[in-house]
Amino acid sequence: MKAFFIYFLLIILQISFTITKVIKADQTIVIVKENASTFNGGKFQGFGTSFCWWPNRLGYSEVLSEKSATAFYDKKEGLGLTIIRYNIGGGDDPTHNHITRTDSDVPGYAINPNYDNTTKEYTWDYDWTKDFNQRNVLLKSLAKNREEIIVEAFSNSPPYFMTYSGCSSGAIYAWNDNLRVDAYDSFAKYLSDVCYHFKTEWNVNFQSISPMNEPYTMYWSAYSPKQEGCHFDQGDSQSNIIIKLKKALQEKGLDDIQISATDETSIDTQITSYQKLKDEAKNIVKRIDTHTYGGQRRYDLKTLAKNENKNLWMSEVDGGDVLGTDAGEMGAALWLANRIILDLNGLLPSSWILWQVIDNHICKEGKDGKKDSGMVDLNGGYWGVAVADHDNNEIILTQKYYAFGQFSRYIRPGYTIISGSENSVAAYDPEGKKLVIVAINTKGNDITVDFDLKSFSKIGSKANVIRTSGSVSSGEKWAELEPIDTYENGFNAVLKANSVTTYIVEGVEM
Repeated sequence: MKAFFIYFLLIILQISFTITKVIKADQTIVIVKENASTFNGGKFQGFGTSFCWWPNRLGYSEVLSEKSATAFYDKKEGLGLTIIRYNIGGGDDPTHNHITRTDSDVPGYAINPNYDNTTKEYTWDYDWTKDFNQRNVLLKSLAKNREEIIVEAFSNSPPYFMTYSGCSSGAIYAWNDNLRVDAYDSFAKYLSDVCYHFKTEWNVNFQSISPMNEPYTMYWSAYSPKQEGCHFDQGDSQSNIIIKLKKALQEKGLDDIQISATDETSIDTQITSYQKLKDEAKNIVKRIDTHTYGGQRRYDLKTLAKNENKNLWMSEVDGGDVLGTDAGEMGAALWLANRIILDLNGLLPSSWILWQVIDNHICKEGKDGKKDSGMVDLNGGYWGVAVADHDNNEIILTQKYYAFGQFSRYIRPGYTIISGSENSVAAYDPEGKKLVIVAINTKGNDITVDFDLKSFSKIGSKANVIRTSGSVSSGEKWAELEPIDTYENGFNAVLKANSVTTYIVEGVEM
């Protein structure tokens, strides 16, 4: 009788297993281990954000600086970001007052400039007290996870006195180069001096530096109300600043700082800008940085970087759009999640970096007589993932923030990115033997998905589930749900309507 009972139980378990395996799914997502990134030796370096401009606005406050460092860089309590793109401000003419945003008038370090008409040389002094706000947030953020955080320096513009227009916002005609032809050496010296000072005075070692930002565009014109910017033509102009910067870094003993290029706003432009660099400049560049605001040629850029033996970063993007079906506060969150999936699948880069985590500020008094942007519409589209409330010393977190965390908290440095489907991406942890899958559902109804993992030699028996959905006040925010049983080659899951879900499968062998 006992033997019969055991036999009967085994039959029931087998039937249950079979039902789990063959359950009809609305979608099948096949994760193929061979579709893995090879950049940076196949090791992901993390998610991050630019420090231009939000720390410049809130870094005066020790409370806001500490809260933002925790919210964005603490890997237990926050997003666990590991990339900082630090803006070395050029600094505008002190008599100018055309930048109207309260956050984007980033100070430079150069003061008391002089130009010798005989020797054609620029000289200046330094005021290292400048840019305290941004540096304050930097140091507090580094303290959260110094062993993993990578800091890249980048420049939007040379100091104003090195430009043709005398303005750090750009040239009189936005399609013209603004760095004076006789100031390339001086600008390179300025950048290398700043890097050296950060290293020796504040123990901040820049892993890399990008001397240009969206250079081959017509965005940057003098007296802009927005920010600093500088056009560099493709070819000689972009090549020359790379070559001059390499020389200046060597002279300061900073050979270990990599030079990346060229941070174009469009994927397609990034391809042609790199292709038109001089061979000497190409040999100097260690990593291709691209923004993905425009262009579609992700595969071509990925192939170019691979063939050129360069690392590849997605170094900036954001947007004020929404996705989903009557998604409410999840609209902006789903848009961001979808963009991350699109870029990671298409480029397989070794990092993904948001433009800036805070784009809006609340403050009754404003700053320097200028008005802050105020609270975002949580049910609409907005830039950034959080809002700084200066009146109450709070960082207001949104569902877009929590959607970002569905990736950044669980896909960690050292993992290998594996492309997934149109609505999913995966990453493998070779040390912990874990497979992480992030999937979105933009439909207004739940859907059943079969995750096919048969390309892996072995998977564990459970998949842990973390989900974000609904609103900040009453919805799910990194909610840990009941684990899901796997079958031999995968698992079935229900993707909730308008949600972002992370699945972590333990015991996975490649």
